[in-house]
Amino acid sequence: MTLANRAMSRRGLLKLAGGTATAGALMGASGCGLLGGSESAGSGDGTVEKPNIKVGAMPVTDLAPLHLAVRNGIFKQEGLNVEIVTTSDGSAALTSTIGGDYDITYASYVPFFAAQARGVADLKIVADCGAGAPNTTAIMTSPSSKVRTPQDLAGKTIAISGPRTISELLVKATMRAYGVDFSKSEFTAIPFINMPAALQQGRVDAAILTEPFLTQAARASGAVPVADTNTGPLEDLPLTGYGATAKFVQDNPKTVAAFQRAMDRAVAESQDRSKIEPLLPEFAKIDKDTAAIISLLKFNSRADATRLQRVPRLMKDFGFLDKDVDVSKMIVQPAQG
Repeated sequence: MTLANRAMSRRGLLKLAGGTATAGALMGASGCGLLGGSESAGSGDGTVEKPNIKVGAMPVTDLAPLHLAVRNGIFKQEGLNVEIVTTSDGSAALTSTIGGDYDITYASYVPFFAAQARGVADLKIVADCGAGAPNTTAIMTSPSSKVRTPQDLAGKTIAISGPRTISELLVKATMRAYGVDFSKSEFTAIPFINMPAALQQGRVDAAILTEPFLTQAARASGAVPVADTNTGPLEDLPLTGYGATAKFVQDNPKTVAAFQRAMDRAVAESQDRSKIEPLLPEFAKIDKDTAAIISLLKFNSRADATRLQRVPRLMKDFGFLDKDVDVSKMIVQPAQG
């Protein structure tokens, strides 16, 4: 099957725009419960070095398991009081974590690996978060645009969330997969929340949109897909995770282990969409109708070095990094059992 055949169909998204798409999400997990281990609470010895921790996080849908863990008391059962601090973007949260303002932070993997490669800090991946799933991120265009196929993107103005971000990486990798020369295209930084308006007003020819903005653009202005960025060579690409400084991990091993156990359980529970959908309007700031039909990323908790190595490899391919990053040395392996 070709990448083009596997891309999201216009008719599928237009059905979504009308609210008739199925509400089922494609989600997956790699937690103790799903692997046959125990899901019982408090599998540690009941003590942690730092019971009160701050987690920097953006108001995005792939953080549903984190919020579920707080709401359902999963963290408390592991001896943790977790304060979720809302941040403007992943890079800003990572900077605050390096500075000591947060203990653990959520971000896309791009700033984690970029900071590690530059020697800004010694960082560790505490837990995985989300991987690409069909219909969750796509290059979109307006109904009046002349862009209709990936080949039409050559030489066009494309909105990304910012330079050297996961959004730019996904657009360029998708264009390369279709054999499209992206060197003549113009990449304009626009916040995701403003991209639907930029498309509708004709300020850009196309934009990479992630949920829930993808669904909102389709419903509000009839935006249509050009290419799904989670297919072909980018299928199931790890996108986001939780990280901390090596010092925090070294000083607080029991705290990190408790966080990992809690996220294992939360991700396992999040496979039941009915448990997380009611939370989306609260922390992701979307209406109930949108929450009912958006597609969700594949939720994960266990970081796998082989899968994660795909990200810095892509970053180096596209000039985001000038040297290799060994992901296996960054991952904090959960305790067995």
